[in-house]
Amino acid sequence: MKPKLFIIALLLLLLVAYSCKHPDKANQVQQQDTLQPRQAWALVVHGGAGNLREDVLDSALAKQYRQSLTEALRVGGKILQDGGTAVDVVETVIRIMEDNPLFNAGKGAVFSHDGKNELDASIMDGSTMQAGAVAGVTDIKNPISAARAVMMNSPHVMLSGAGASQFAREQGLEMVPPGYFHTDRRWNELQELLKKENHGTVGCVALDKQGNLAAGTSTGGMANKKYNRIGDSPVIGAGTYANNATCAISCTGHGEYFIRYAVAHDISALMEYKELPLQEAAELVVMDKLVKAGGEGGVIGVDRMGNITMTFNTPGMFRAFATAAGREGVFVFSEK
Repeated sequence: MKPKLFIIALLLLLLVAYSCKHPDKANQVQQQDTLQPRQAWALVVHGGAGNLREDVLDSALAKQYRQSLTEALRVGGKILQDGGTAVDVVETVIRIMEDNPLFNAGKGAVFSHDGKNELDASIMDGSTMQAGAVAGVTDIKNPISAARAVMMNSPHVMLSGAGASQFAREQGLEMVPPGYFHTDRRWNELQELLKKENHGTVGCVALDKQGNLAAGTSTGGMANKKYNRIGDSPVIGAGTYANNATCAISCTGHGEYFIRYAVAHDISALMEYKELPLQEAAELVVMDKLVKAGGEGGVIGVDRMGNITMTFNTPGMFRAFATAAGREGVFVFSEK
């Protein structure tokens, strides 16, 4: 072979070898996606994680939780099946749970040390990376709708307290007197000064038929909290995150740890930069990083292929899922 031809051939071989070793990231992800069919839609909801054990949670109450999760799941699933958007589903499902006094969000919110209900919520659209949140509100009936209004109708991401309430009124959202959120069950919890405070939250993640992801979270926060404490639920990247390139995540648990470790975003980052599957990324964060740090709680998530995760390091987590393929389930404890 002539020297010139030899050099050309060698360069071609080197180019092919480099291409094989460093494939285009988008193409690589696309190749991984073809290994399994994408779900037309998928939906996951949670009603909080914590010290849930079969010997502690009354069986009749557990049945009510399962029925409530099933109701929210069915409503959200129908919207997705009919072609609704992931953002619409997340808001609708969380509103249902906010109106249900069983859950620590909206009507069932726990009381602060001062005997008040202080509510937080956030929502994020994975297709646009827009997000909205409200924190420390006391008179907005459905904080998740206020969070969406912040996302859609303001240049901001998070509003708090009286300012968030003023904005909600200007948006025409339903306002209620603070007494609306009072329930005897939550009031009695405060009076008994629970040895282990309630960290419950509600959340929803969804993949719609257009391939878009969304996530939302709403909570009454930590029982007996002081100083207008705000947890991870309204913090984008900590309690809520959605990105069409990776996943949608909603968290529940001890918020301070979820904020410090940016849990929701960390799962997405592990998928984007280390190319981990959703379940593996969730387990690394929740079952390894959080456990080592002493943080308790869990996450729900869905990726752009419709794969889901419901990972938690506590005895139980109220959770449910449904997919276009007809798979669904409602769980409380560690049952599969």
